[in-house]
Amino acid sequence: MKKLGRILYLALIVLFLYLPIGTLMALSFNSGKSMSAWQGFSVKWYQEMFHSQEIMEALGNTLTIALWASVIATVVGVLACIGLNAMSEKKRSFFMGVNNIPLLNADIVTGISIMMSFLLFGISLSYGTVLFAHITFCIPYVILSVMPKFKQLENITYEAAMDLGATPVYAFFKVVLPDIMPGIVSGFLLSFTMSVDDFVITHFTRGAGINTLSTLIYSQVKIGVRPTLYALSTLLFVTVLVVLLAVNILSSDAGKRRRKAGADGDYYVKQKRGITPKGAMALVVAMLLVVFGLNQYAGSMVGPQDQGKLYVYCFGDYIDPDLIDQFEEETGYEVVMDYFDTNEEMYPVIKNHTASYDVICASDYMIDRMRNEELLEPIDVRYIPNLENLQDNVKGFIEEFDPGMKYSVPHTWGTYGIIYNTTMIDEEIDSWAQLWDKKYDGQIIMPNSIREAYVVAGRLLGYSINTTDERELAEMTQKLIQQKPLVYSFANDNARDLMIGDAAALAVITSGDVLYAQEENENLEYVVPKEGTEVWTDCWAIPKRVENKEAALAWIDFMLRGDIARINFEYLTYAIPNKEIADLTAGEVLNPSDEILANCETLKNLGSAGDDLYSKYWKQYKGK
Repeated sequence: MKKLGRILYLALIVLFLYLPIGTLMALSFNSGKSMSAWQGFSVKWYQEMFHSQEIMEALGNTLTIALWASVIATVVGVLACIGLNAMSEKKRSFFMGVNNIPLLNADIVTGISIMMSFLLFGISLSYGTVLFAHITFCIPYVILSVMPKFKQLENITYEAAMDLGATPVYAFFKVVLPDIMPGIVSGFLLSFTMSVDDFVITHFTRGAGINTLSTLIYSQVKIGVRPTLYALSTLLFVTVLVVLLAVNILSSDAGKRRRKAGADGDYYVKQKRGITPKGAMALVVAMLLVVFGLNQYAGSMVGPQDQGKLYVYCFGDYIDPDLIDQFEEETGYEVVMDYFDTNEEMYPVIKNHTASYDVICASDYMIDRMRNEELLEPIDVRYIPNLENLQDNVKGFIEEFDPGMKYSVPHTWGTYGIIYNTTMIDEEIDSWAQLWDKKYDGQIIMPNSIREAYVVAGRLLGYSINTTDERELAEMTQKLIQQKPLVYSFANDNARDLMIGDAAALAVITSGDVLYAQEENENLEYVVPKEGTEVWTDCWAIPKRVENKEAALAWIDFMLRGDIARINFEYLTYAIPNKEIADLTAGEVLNPSDEILANCETLKNLGSAGDDLYSKYWKQYKGK
């Protein structure tokens, strides 16, 4: 029974650790895009992954940065250890303490401090700044791995080599280096792992067009992570697993040889042949070849360009990648696409000019803020003839944040409403008040977002979604607190997947996710409540410090073309306010009636005082 209990305990631990990875691997073979419904076995996401330029570039950047950062950090770290080893015990302890501080420090502090250092000295963020930052945080890990090996060294062998005529350099490479090689390899591999895994420091120090796997995945949160990244994650996991199995098998064989050699009286000689400098060099060269191959493969996907580069800053996965290739072929510009998750993430980049972008995508309230702060360039409509394709019903809402549409052009738009499962609901859904009905206890999904949550409570109580009246906010907060026990989950982007999987009966969701959800679950319906809601608009805009304005205007005009809007809609399923695709966006989900729109508002920039007020009451709500 004790043996069975130990096996069961170990099995539960392994299951806890690897069940999420197993789920991800299974989803990488799902023919559907949803995480909640199995649509059949398929390898199409693997095929799409290898044909995705942005994924291949991100993978190449990830491995290249990790490899060079690890190599340089290892060299610097070993040299530092040589110096530390020559110090007195007191000095060595002091400097080792200083070395350990970055290891204990929060990544966000390290990332922000390095970024501010670059900006202070006028250094533009780029690939080089990311590499420098990774080298900086990898060096302490190398020192921590190598220094114990120096402490285990005996100077007798080194001194004997010197007595026999070896120079200090020759004695180091022939005597010292083989003894500390296990620590060097450990430090190198640890640095490589930490670099590949890093997101926070990379996020704060990367420049325009520089994406790693971690930043690419994070940027797709707004729309939802695509299954191509499940496929990539599966391949990475399998590769690491194979390497670990190979290392364990080789180590086991080496152990057997050492034991046999020991029995023959030759243990010491055989043991010293475990990890050699030549073997470590071969490992680095092999990794360099892999990275070079990936970069060459990613580069082969880009056609010849001769008109310069266009830097685009956009929400993740908000454009069909094929359209980027088409724009490059038609115009001759090379598009460098960079991604962000939220408007608040994008704003300081443009405000502080930490990276240069020619055209950005931003939401209504952020356009209002940036326009008022003179961060945007007026758009010359003479160079955008396709602006005539813009639908009329969206123009009134643009006036609320960009009067005269001088600084922005709509890309997508939509509403917030209630999506519900008709097999779990026995009544007509038409009001926000039904989210407070106790018969739906544990079956409601609410947004995990300050402004959207207060849209629900505000419209139910008859208040503006942009109110800054503290009495009204207090009442709205109490209303949300009353409903909180009924909520099954607070979710934003994954609300659609929960609804697809029949996890809940009702959810507050953006209209852009409705068609996607209905494709996976035919029992889902969407309604804009009778009390009214928010109309949101994501727009193209040109930053003030634009470097390629001509290319930016060409991009905006390109995205307004009817055929391009059609392709992008089929990829995105978010409403695109283009007359040329009216047949695709017909219906009140994506093209609300005038009656519905008359009872809607657009979120406005409330300033720092207004944001602080909402944050104050949001904390009160979340704390209950």
